[in-house]
Amino acid sequence: MVRAKKHLGQHFLKEASVAERTAKLAMKGDTRSWLEIGPGTGMLTQFLLGESVDLKCIEVDSESVEFLHENYPLLEVIEGDFLNLDLVNMFNGEFGVIGNFPYNISSQIVFRILESRGRIPEFIGMFQLEVAQRIAASSGSKTYGILSVLTQAFYDVNLEFRISPGNFNPPPKVQSGVLRAVRKDDFTLDCNETLFFDVVKTAFQQRRKTLGNALRKFNIPKEQVLQDQIFKLRAEKLEVSDYVHIARMIQESR
Repeated sequence: MVRAKKHLGQHFLKEASVAERTAKLAMKGDTRSWLEIGPGTGMLTQFLLGESVDLKCIEVDSESVEFLHENYPLLEVIEGDFLNLDLVNMFNGEFGVIGNFPYNISSQIVFRILESRGRIPEFIGMFQLEVAQRIAASSGSKTYGILSVLTQAFYDVNLEFRISPGNFNPPPKVQSGVLRAVRKDDFTLDCNETLFFDVVKTAFQQRRKTLGNALRKFNIPKEQVLQDQIFKLRAEKLEVSDYVHIARMIQESR
């Protein structure tokens, strides 16, 4: 029996109906190659294999890897950390990412996916509910932040359903949620995307300040700051398109 390890943030899903419902989300779109993060004892894995997808798994826990090899001998299981995985040659072409993401690194997983957005047309993750809500949050809400803007710049995001702690072993102390994000048809931005990331992160790191003050390091011409009402707002009030506008403005002023 595989033991859940606290230092790895493991909470094994034990409710088959939740796993099956999550797997069926993977069939909504055209993606048929999937990388599962943290399969553990294979509760979700079995349903993904049942959908006849091209599936690979990455698991950091050697005990879980051994269990998966014994119970799913034809499944390709990579022992390692997704955050350090070379995704370039993972599949021939694009692939989706799915899994019961370890809650202690779930935000880092999303940032890693965003870095490889050209290869990943969608991702489906089981998150701590608070994190899932943050990713899906709309501008103006208290939970709207860096993760919201950067994810929604490239993906259409939907919080699909919630999961109570009793569906896991051991039960986490928080509610959970399954989120699906599908890459936009046009996922390129009309600005320098590296600069866009920098603007968003800088704005939210000083979210109590107005944009005019928070973004001073970019040396935006003072007359533009005074003329454009956007600089009187705080970070959480801006849409993705507003951040694109600011990044383009900085580009043009250099």
